[in-house]
Amino acid sequence: MGLKHIPVMVEEVMMFLGCEPGRTYIDATLGGGGHASEILKRTAPDGVVIGIEWDEEALSEARDALMPFGERVKIYRENFIRLPELMKAESVDGILLDLGLSSIQVEKEKRGFSFKGDGPLDMRMDQRMDQTAADLVNCLSLEELEDTLFHYGEERWSRRIARAIVREREQEPITTARRLRRIVHCAIPKRFHSRRIDPATKTFQAFRIRVNDELENLRKILEIGWRILKKGGRMCVISFHSLEDRMVKETFRKLERDREVHILTRKPVMPSDEERKRNPRSRSAKLRCAERI
Repeated sequence: MGLKHIPVMVEEVMMFLGCEPGRTYIDATLGGGGHASEILKRTAPDGVVIGIEWDEEALSEARDALMPFGERVKIYRENFIRLPELMKAESVDGILLDLGLSSIQVEKEKRGFSFKGDGPLDMRMDQRMDQTAADLVNCLSLEELEDTLFHYGEERWSRRIARAIVREREQEPITTARRLRRIVHCAIPKRFHSRRIDPATKTFQAFRIRVNDELENLRKILEIGWRILKKGGRMCVISFHSLEDRMVKETFRKLERDREVHILTRKPVMPSDEERKRNPRSRSAKLRCAERI
């Protein structure tokens, strides 16, 4: 049995969302339903949560977890960029985006998200998508590989890793997480291997972001999400790496200059030391929140 997914910064999220009975909230990255069930508890007896999730395995876990709340929950298997179409003319009191991987994804080797196992290089959050990480690793040109690693992984060794991938795939296609990790480990000089973070972390991040079009999806939801918030409605975003956090920060600032929102978090809110100890996966989380005016 894998680890149960632990939602990050629950108290902080609840406070910034301003959870109250009778209100409607969207959990646009439902995952295992951890944040959603907390929102539902705090908005009893009549608060509603609309859950959006495109990962079928996470969705089935969320359905089980949220079943006790009955008709107060509506769940859709969708990409959150389709929110305006799903909501039609309805507006809501809050939107939550938790951009982290769920334990459901990381723990299952066959999904290929984690470099700790030997699963196939898949990394699709939505299994209905055609292109896997293995397709990218084996088909991108040298320049495209370099570009992917540099822009999506902020990997300083992008050139060396890209060359190593091309060299290795000429022998035979790279199809497993373990083999890709080994290639990265060999490509980065030993003296630059961090003891704290696996040297393959940024490479895996880069392919995952590109497979799932994560940055483009985030850009779209940050631009269109406000249209479905009521006046005074809030958007909370939890990001886990600098590319996402930078995009959230810059978009919020632009929207504030345009007098569309008021930023509630001048600096990102981080997990407490106690939470980091209890849930090491929370250590890189940053929460930013803004209110529609």
